Amino acid sequence: MDNLLKPQIICHLEETVKYCINDVKWIPSSAKFVVMGGKSNGAGIIEVYSLGNKGVEKISEIEKKEHFKCGTFDASNLRDRFLATGDLAGRLQVWDLEECLVPIYKTTKHTGVINSIDGIAGVQTGCGAPEIVTGSRDGLVMVWDVRQKDDPVATFRPVDGTMTRDCWSVAFGHSFNSEERIICAGYDNGDIKMYDLRNMSVRWSKCIKNGVVSLQFDRKDIPMNKVVATTLESKIYCYDVRVQHPRRGFPCVTEKAHESTVWTVKHLPQNREVFMTTGGAGTVCLWKYNYPDKRVEKDGDGIEYGVPGELSLIQNNTISSQPITSFDWCPEKTGLAVCSSFDQTFRVIIVTKLKSY
Repeated sequence: MDNLLKPQIICHLEETVKYCINDVKWIPSSAKFVVMGGKSNGAGIIEVYSLGNKGVEKISEIEKKEHFKCGTFDASNLRDRFLATGDLAGRLQVWDLEECLVPIYKTTKHTGVINSIDGIAGVQTGCGAPEIVTGSRDGLVMVWDVRQKDDPVATFRPVDGTMTRDCWSVAFGHSFNSEERIICAGYDNGDIKMYDLRNMSVRWSKCIKNGVVSLQFDRKDIPMNKVVATTLESKIYCYDVRVQHPRRGFPCVTEKAHESTVWTVKHLPQNREVFMTTGGAGTVCLWKYNYPDKRVEKDGDGIEYGVPGELSLIQNNTISSQPITSFDWCPEKTGLAVCSSFDQTFRVIIVTKLKSY
C-alpha cells in the first residue's frame, strides 16, 4: 500500500522507428518533441512529433548527410525555439524547424564527433549572452555565440604535453547575472573540470576514475547550487557546489544504481531537488536530494566547507530491454517526459504525484 503512495513511472506511449536514436528533446511551450539520430546508410535524421489525444503524430522530418548525435533548444528564446545540433562529423548547426532546408548557423571547427551540447539563452534568463557549449572527441570544449560567425568565443583544450581525452558531457550553470557563467565538462577518463568563463580558467577539477557520461546543474540561472555526474560503472555523484573549500573542494554524496552505465541525468524543471537517471539495463530511477541540517561548517582555521546531504530513491522502473540513452522532461507539464533507447524506440513517460515532493 505504501508503494502506491509514491510517484509511479508509467510508460504512456511508445513508437519504434527505422533508425538509431541518439537524443530526444521537448520543444519549449508546446506538446511537441524532436527525435534525433541516424540511419544505417549514414544519413542523419530529425523528426518532429506532436502529442495528442490519439497518441503521437509525426509532423515533419529533416534528413541530412551525417548522423545527429545531440541537440538542445536552451540557447534560443521561447519565440524562436531554434534547435542546435551536434553531429558525427563535428558540425554544430542551428535549425529553424519551420524553415529547415538549410541551417541558420553552421560551424565545423571541431575535428571529432560532438558528443554533447548545451545552451543558455541570455534573453530568456535575463543574464548574459545566448551561448552554446559543445564537447567533442577531439578533446575540446568550445563556447559559441550564434551572433558571431565562424569562430568560438572561448575554447578550452588539454594542457600542452598531456593526453587528449574524449569529452563526453558538457553543462552550463551559474548564470545568475550578466558577468558570471560556469561550464562543467566530463571526460572519458573520469575527469570533471569546471571552467569559469568570466576568468577563462579552470575553477575546479576532480577525477572520479570512471568515464563521465552525463552532467547537469540543478538550475542554470541561479548561483550554482548542485551538479550531478553519472558514470560508466553504475555510480551517481551529486556535488553541493555552493561552497568550495581550498583543500576539500566540494562535498559529494555518491550512490550506486542501475547495475550498468548511468546514461543520463535530468532534473525536474519544477523542482530542482528531484532528478531522473537512466540506465543501461533499461531502467529509470527517480531521486530526491535531501539537504543536511547544517549545509556549511567551519574547519579548525575558520574556513567554511560544505556538508553533503543524502540521496533517496523515490521510485524506479524497467521500461525497456535495452539501455535508455536519452531523456527529457517537458518544461511546462510536471511529470511528462520522453526517452529513447537502443531498440530504436522512443517512449512518452508519465511520472505521477511529483507535486507532493
